[in-house]
Amino acid sequence: MTTSRVLIVEDDDAIRMMLQEGLQRDGFEVVAAANVRDALKHIATETFDVLLSDLHMPLAGDGFTVVSAMRHTHPDALTLILSGYPALDEAMSAILSQADEILAKPIGIGAIKEIIRTRLANPHAIKRVKPESVASILERELELTIQNWLDTVEQDAELICIPLSRNERTGHLPKLLRDIIRRMRLDLGLAAPISIAARDHGEMRRQQGYTAAMVVEESRILQVSIFSTLQRNLCGVDFSKLLLDVVTIADEVDSQLKQAMFSYGTPTVTLKPRTDRLAPFRTFQGPNAA
Repeated sequence: MTTSRVLIVEDDDAIRMMLQEGLQRDGFEVVAAANVRDALKHIATETFDVLLSDLHMPLAGDGFTVVSAMRHTHPDALTLILSGYPALDEAMSAILSQADEILAKPIGIGAIKEIIRTRLANPHAIKRVKPESVASILERELELTIQNWLDTVEQDAELICIPLSRNERTGHLPKLLRDIIRRMRLDLGLAAPISIAARDHGEMRRQQGYTAAMVVEESRILQVSIFSTLQRNLCGVDFSKLLLDVVTIADEVDSQLKQAMFSYGTPTVTLKPRTDRLAPFRTFQGPNAA
């Protein structure tokens, strides 16, 4: 029978030693790490069947960093998190969905052994959410994002002072959102394209009687609506690229606003293709990079 390998990540020396000795006595091969740096080094260079990690070492995000690295490097490994705060808020619960189980402290070594053995004996019983890219989520939730935007706009007395049909008010949004999605899917190093939809939108709003401040407010609401969509879908987000995607969204929405304001003030302006300002951030590929 193959011996299961367990990686324990715990910054408390006494707890780490107790877990290591307890699991070793039960026949497990155990590697222990006292911090995130050492844990990531083991994950990148060794193979494990189980991860048992504290959530706070000493920061709340430390455990998530380790779990995320394990999930992407060894996707079939059983991942267990030890937490002294079982009553987590919604966002943290969504993040921890990458783990297979959250074990509330204090928990005895006997219970931990039983959970590991039961889980390893029936790996198909583990139900994991398949990570989905932010671009795919926005594509799937496009209509709901637009509706959320419209609901917010209709509560703004300044924006609705100009009477428009639904199509006149929202007709530009599908194209703007698809430009954002396309931007997130660009290959590394490619220049970000000009958003023709944003340029046309600025000129259209000028003709409809919008002030510059109203155009800016619409753009702000669009960004909020996009992030609200991501919040609703946190359980399925691919967290390995989430930060870069959020930065890309913010950069693209701001760029679209700039393009809209150019055409708002000068309808005939011709804009040059943009360089990829996020290229330096895209070079980091995570702990399992070659």
